[in-house]
Amino acid sequence: MEMLEKVQKMLEKYPLCDHCLGRQFALLGYGLDNQKRGEALKLLLTMEAHQLTLSKDKAGISLLKILTTNGNFEMADRILRRTRRKVGEKRKCHLCEGKLDSLQEPVDKIVEMLKDYEYSTFLVGIELPTEIEEREDELKAEFEIKHGESLRNEFSRGIGKKIVEATDRIADYKKPDIVILVDPFTGHIKLQVNPWYVAGRYRKLIRGIPQSTWFCLKCRGKGCENCGWTGKMYAESIEELIVGPVLERTGGEEATFHATGREDVDARMLGRGRPFVAQIKTPKRRLVDLQELAEAINRKAEGKIQVFNLRFADKDTVRKLKKREIARKLYRAIVEFDRPVSDEELKTLEEALTAATVRQQTPRRVLRRRVDREREKHIYKVDVKRIAPNRVKMRILCQGGLYIKELITGDEGRTEPNVAKIVNAKAEPLELDVLNMFTGR
Repeated sequence: MEMLEKVQKMLEKYPLCDHCLGRQFALLGYGLDNQKRGEALKLLLTMEAHQLTLSKDKAGISLLKILTTNGNFEMADRILRRTRRKVGEKRKCHLCEGKLDSLQEPVDKIVEMLKDYEYSTFLVGIELPTEIEEREDELKAEFEIKHGESLRNEFSRGIGKKIVEATDRIADYKKPDIVILVDPFTGHIKLQVNPWYVAGRYRKLIRGIPQSTWFCLKCRGKGCENCGWTGKMYAESIEELIVGPVLERTGGEEATFHATGREDVDARMLGRGRPFVAQIKTPKRRLVDLQELAEAINRKAEGKIQVFNLRFADKDTVRKLKKREIARKLYRAIVEFDRPVSDEELKTLEEALTAATVRQQTPRRVLRRRVDREREKHIYKVDVKRIAPNRVKMRILCQGGLYIKELITGDEGRTEPNVAKIVNAKAEPLELDVLNMFTGR
């Protein structure tokens, strides 16, 4: 079937606006939008119909009437009026119901909604009623449309262009700050504000602070006598100290805190610090001065923690953070024995643990949140210095994932070898610090 013949048959059966007619041939030709394509096709048909009319062929009048009523084409209408023919009632587009000719109304509403947010990029997503999509599928099947474009794409592009003109922002199809979901038929508009991310490192300078909020085990955050009606086992956490100022500056609804591993509540995190990412949900502001943010966090923390090396991040940063392997860690532990230990015993301890492979069953203290299995971890080097007859300072450079407290106590035989067994004395870790951590990637 020739193109114009197909166009004529389509218009004989369905009323189609310029946009929707042109869309059926969207992949043919360059430098035209679908509205111009539709106009061009209707113009060619109108000229053909006019030629037939001038030749006294009644088919010309019939075609002009179709182009007027189902094509809503002004030139066909004028020719009919000049021949003093009766003009039929113009019909609404079968596919878009005229919505493609009235995009300014939803665009004005969208632009007003966007005023509450800072953003650089956006993406328009279109939600269509099922019956509308079915109509288009049926038309494409009936007329064997092979070079067409979807109604969804036409709406998305048309609305997107107008938003660009009104806001001077750009469309981003991969990582937009805001996704605008529009149903052009119901007028429903929803903004999906994508998260904002900031990455950095933190040092934990005091003991007694958990990494994340530790809700009361009895009331699960509701508040009870056991937790002093706070709902928490600890008054504050590293997570809260960091995300509080971030939420204030971004106007976000809530935050999720991600980090490469975690240190014990009673251990400090020193050296190069621990990598983290704060993920902010539904942020209103994105243009944040990261130096001022770091200063605000550190000021609020009052020497408890320190953040540094803040940088803008994204979802991929979180994914890489979770996959990042902690290859080595350097610890410092103050260990107390239940009796004085000799220099020979300390030398034996150094020699026994340096270059040792430790078999460690999941410690009893973490069994409620870790799978009970045996792991093998390597110790690279151990240095031991006496600070009292029954007390020493140990520096342990080891593979990531080794539980140091259990390396010291033995955890009732679940860790072998261990400090207590080597010295043949009860050993207790009094203080533990992470001096540095080295990632494998």
